[in-house]
Amino acid sequence: MTNVLLPAYQKAGLISELVVTQSDLKDAVQIQQMRQMVDSGVDAIIICCSNVTAINQTIEYAHSKGVPVFSFSGYVTSPYAINVTENNTQGGYAAGKWLAEKIGGKGNVLLVSGIPGFASSDSFDAGAKGVLAEFPDIKLVGSVAGNWTDQVAQVEVQKFLATNPGKVDGIIVQSASENGVLNAVRQSGRDLMPVVLGGEASAACFWRNNSGFIDQSFHFWPPRAEARMVWDVMMRTLQGQGPKVQSIPRPVITYSIDEVNAALGENCDPNSTAWLEPANDGWWPKEVAAGYFLRPEDPLTWRPKP
Repeated sequence: MTNVLLPAYQKAGLISELVVTQSDLKDAVQIQQMRQMVDSGVDAIIICCSNVTAINQTIEYAHSKGVPVFSFSGYVTSPYAINVTENNTQGGYAAGKWLAEKIGGKGNVLLVSGIPGFASSDSFDAGAKGVLAEFPDIKLVGSVAGNWTDQVAQVEVQKFLATNPGKVDGIIVQSASENGVLNAVRQSGRDLMPVVLGGEASAACFWRNNSGFIDQSFHFWPPRAEARMVWDVMMRTLQGQGPKVQSIPRPVITYSIDEVNAALGENCDPNSTAWLEPANDGWWPKEVAAGYFLRPEDPLTWRPKP
């Protein structure tokens, strides 16, 4: 947002300032920050990764002062917020279905969650568990919290594998923690089983160098594309374009080893902190965006009507 979107919209005369705060996933801190922003006169607030209900009163307070709130990378239940996010339930379902079919519809599966209690994490888990229930010969043998962090996921998966000697035929992973999971399995001495990969370039690098390992991967929540999407929705809303609905979800997008090969060189970094993103505007195509608004226009070229 700060390096690309903000300068472009400042140049167009549509944005004057972007204020960024960090609550470290603490509800009380986020509530305080949001109320301060409203009282200081901001025109809109974007929130990320929030608890589904904890800040609803604060969102209502913002609404009462004419400040719209946009939630991304997770949803909130307030009727006064606009949710602009990946469809985590569908993402978990797609990941679980792919893995179930990859292991032949039978076997033991480990689930690596995000942070339990957060909307995106719980929704993904619900989708994954829902599809696994459709395969009676698949057993969910465990679930650990990876906290969307490679280091945490690696430790938790290592502990699980060390204390559960039974076979694990596949692992469903909430990104971003797949590289940590890969490291844990490889260090355990076990044969590598199919693992769900998201958009981490580090894990994609491993796939590039071991192309037979899996046959597809997933864009669950590409960070830059998600930021562009919520910014686009915010600007369109402030410009009076709509939207038609309160929640705007995006489905998971799969990608292939050919796309990985095109994005990463042979000497790719196995410890990279970068992400693979959908090509062009694949996450939020202009024609899709237009369909969600009553009076769609390009928000960057929009100007007030006389």
